[in-house]
Amino acid sequence: MGILAFETSAKAASVALLEGGNLLAESYQNAGLTHSRTILVMAEHLLQSCELTPQDVEAVAVAMGPGSFTGVRIGMAAAKGFAWGRELPLFGVSTLEAMAWGLGGLEGLICPVMDARRSQVYNALFRASGGTLTRLRQDRAISMTDLEADLQSLAEPVTLVGDGALLCSGSMSLPAGRLLLAPEHRRQQRASGVALAAWAAMQRDEISDANSLQPNYLRLSQAERERLERLQAAERKDNE
Repeated sequence: MGILAFETSAKAASVALLEGGNLLAESYQNAGLTHSRTILVMAEHLLQSCELTPQDVEAVAVAMGPGSFTGVRIGMAAAKGFAWGRELPLFGVSTLEAMAWGLGGLEGLICPVMDARRSQVYNALFRASGGTLTRLRQDRAISMTDLEADLQSLAEPVTLVGDGALLCSGSMSLPAGRLLLAPEHRRQQRASGVALAAWAAMQRDEISDANSLQPNYLRLSQAERERLERLQAAERKDNE
């Protein structure tokens, strides 16, 4: 089954084509252009370069967060539009899980980390073994201090992947050799990882439900936080 995957959860945008669990092609762009201008054009060009058409795509996958609020929304809108218009199954994939799948062939503990600002990272933890992933921590927004304590409790090396990898490795005080960095060219979010995660879900016979698929932001946006703070301040004033 051919899977077309979209990844727009951070600064870079990428699309990938997977056939039978094998990566056919991937397009990656980190030129600072808005995802809304580039992602569907990239998908069209990728299909053309493989001498394929949209009719050759049998399923669609998208990174559904966590990540940039705007980026995740753009990717999901593009994926839903492509899938619904052709009545294709649509698989939503955790951005963090996709990052772990993007390190295919690596064995051991994998710790995806994305800079969430406000002294936090988006994070999960997986064990890679024999070409499969086992989830050890659910997706979460966690402080750097709490994540360091969690990783300190592990008795084996952990590979960091994601745009927060350097941030974590530079600020955490773990014993030598306990924190490893994924290779730089495989450290960022990529659509190939999204496609591989979707393929794994399909092999588990998981059902795709495009109608109920929603972004997973893990926490409120800045605008939502500010609105909540104003409401709470007004409520306190009324109670004085």
